[in-house]
Order: sequence, then structure tokens, then C-alpha cells
Amino acid sequence: MDIKAIEKILEADGIVFLTYGGFITQSLIAGMTDALERESEKKDINQRLANNIFVIFIELSQNMMNYSKSRESAGEAFDPKGLIVVGKGESDSYYILSQNILDRSDRDKIQPKLEEIQRLDNEALKLRYRELRKSGRDSHGKGAGIGFYEIAKRCDRIQYEFIPIGDDKYYFQFKAIVK
Repeated sequence: MDIKAIEKILEADGIVFLTYGGFITQSLIAGMTDALERESEKKDINQRLANNIFVIFIELSQNMMNYSKSRESAGEAFDPKGLIVVGKGESDSYYILSQNILDRSDRDKIQPKLEEIQRLDNEALKLRYRELRKSGRDSHGKGAGIGFYEIAKRCDRIQYEFIPIGDDKYYFQFKAIVK
């Protein structure tokens, strides 16, 4: 995604609270979360909504930090970089948008989970989430697992796309809409 694409997001989606593109670390995620907290207080966003935004932001940031691959390198070369945007959309909704590069094996792990999530209604999603937590499978550890279920529980809608960029690599674009 280039600066023109970000400008289109700004034009289409309105106010942006946070935009970051580059190398991601745990301390950077903590700093950006603090900035989001201050911004949500300034904008008087209710606590439940703000908490959902923070959790989704953290999950997506950690996902980028743990799974991003280098566009140029072959194989498993980690490159914890990505783009994340948090903003206000239409009719009091907020969005958290992320983009990073994945390889085919990570895409093949993530895609079935996202497809399942989109098929589930709210009750089935909560049930599946509890089931995964109890089983210990797809835990919050590295494995592209329960974090997407956590995100889906906290938002109204998710959108995602895997865009091929050659050499078995993909841009993984993910957007969560919260109201």
C-alpha cells in the first residue's frame, strides 16, 4: 500500500486516529496503544467501544509482528513490518485496518479460520471461541489461531484479502469494523 492508497482511505473513511507503517515491536505496540487511549478519551468514546478497538489493534499488531515476511527473501525470513490504521468511519463506526506480507503456508493456516469465522453467527462464534480456549488448541501463542476469533467477537464485521505479490508471498489486508 502506498501513500496514495492511504490518502484514499482517509478520503473514504474520514478521521484517522493512528497510522503507522514500518517495523513493529512490543514496546512500539504499547506506545501506540497509549496514544489510542488518550485519543479515545479526548474524543469521548465509550469505554466498551474503546476497549474493543484497543484489543483488536493489539491482536492485529502482534499478528504483524509475529508473521510478517520479507517481500524479497525466500523461505521463512521474518520481517516484522506492516501498516496499521485506526480511524472513524461512517455512522459512529470505527475501523482497524492492517496490512502485512505473508507466505503461502501462513495464508493456508489463516484463511480457513477466517472463512469459518465469517460463517458463524454471534452465538456460534462465542461458543467456538470458548471451545478453542478450553482445548488449548489455537491458543494466543504463535499460530494464527484464537486471536482472529477474539477480534471477531469484538467487532461487527471483518473483511480480508490475500493479494498475490509473487514468489508465494501475499499482502494480507484485514479490516475490522466496530460500532
